Amino acid sequence: MDRFRPILMTTLAAVFGALPIALGYGADGSSRRPLGLVVVGGLVVSQFITLYITPVIYLYLEQFQENVLDRTSFFRSRHTQKPYEGEDKKRPGEPLPPDLATGD
Repeated sequence: MDRFRPILMTTLAAVFGALPIALGYGADGSSRRPLGLVVVGGLVVSQFITLYITPVIYLYLEQFQENVLDRTSFFRSRHTQKPYEGEDKKRPGEPLPPDLATGD
């Protein structure tokens, strides 16, 4: 939601800038009209993808990570691991610090 307004404003400015070309105004406007239509159409399609398709893909990937990848120890992300209480306790699977390993 924080980026909605800037994305919308940028796209609308570009569309309004290309609108005279797409409508074919000016000298020899009919030869530039296809280019203007492609530019405006591409901006509208990219706006749709940016605002609607990309967030949905991110939500599905996040759901996939929570349901599948975080249940597999190899793919588990660091933010889902529970922290251990106390700094002096050795964590399972973690090697001893060098001063404790040698007994110094």
